[in-house]
Amino acid sequence: MGQLEDLRAFVAIVDSAGIARAAEMLGIAKSAVSRRLKLLEERYGTQLIDREPGVWVVTDAGGELYQRAIRIVQEIDEVESDFLSNSAAVEGPLSVSVPREFGISFLNSSLIVFKTRHPQIRLTIDFDDRRVDLVRENIDLAIRITGTPDPILASTRIGTVRHSLFASAEYLSKHPPLEALCDLHDHQLLYFGSAKRAFWEFVTPKGKLNRFEFKPFLNSNSGLFLLNAVRSGMGIARLPHFIAAEAEETDEVVRVLPDTCIADWGIYLVHSEDRRLNRRMRLFADEMKKVCVFHHEE
Repeated sequence: MGQLEDLRAFVAIVDSAGIARAAEMLGIAKSAVSRRLKLLEERYGTQLIDREPGVWVVTDAGGELYQRAIRIVQEIDEVESDFLSNSAAVEGPLSVSVPREFGISFLNSSLIVFKTRHPQIRLTIDFDDRRVDLVRENIDLAIRITGTPDPILASTRIGTVRHSLFASAEYLSKHPPLEALCDLHDHQLLYFGSAKRAFWEFVTPKGKLNRFEFKPFLNSNSGLFLLNAVRSGMGIARLPHFIAAEAEETDEVVRVLPDTCIADWGIYLVHSEDRRLNRRMRLFADEMKKVCVFHHEE
């Protein structure tokens, strides 16, 4: 148990960037925290934190130990929480990464409801489209929208996102008619991403992928921006329904080539394969499954 408390102290030292603040966090004497850090460095025969006058830097060895130690400490805390507090309110930290626009436009109210139901869970939500490193950044769960989930992560499909091509009626009235995919070459195509030579994939009636390549008229990493560009009559964009649905209902945009099939993307709940789901994670996962399972537009 002494080694565990040494590791817990080290995690607190790194998290709080100081021995005094770590002692306050742990509710023990500053000298006790300093002694535990010294014991760890003696045990492993290496300096974990460079703490010369005016310097406070976690060494490479210290960074590696921190990544391992925090998982050990969390695992022990989760066992305590799961088995000693089954009837109590769920509490503790929970960090989640969600795609920015899906999170804000679709999950926003559900995330607030979850926090309201579980006020003692210290929820941290990172709205970002980048691929976070769940282990190194200590992210418990991530929601990802993709056609192919990451094979090195544990993934559960919890919903479906469908895409269509959208344009404004004004734009279509001023440009050549669209009757087949090849007609898209005569139009201004707006692309989600930065590729100078882009492509969209469509599914043929026989289930094969048909790649349509083009040079984008406009690029952006924001689906909401592309929707506004479509609204303004700038061109045609491939957009997820969760972004375009409201504008379509109000006839600000219409579907282009509506009989053309675009492959669905899955909504996946992912976590590190070696990460055991604690009660907080299970509660969040169950809530997101309920929210996303019906997200299967026609």
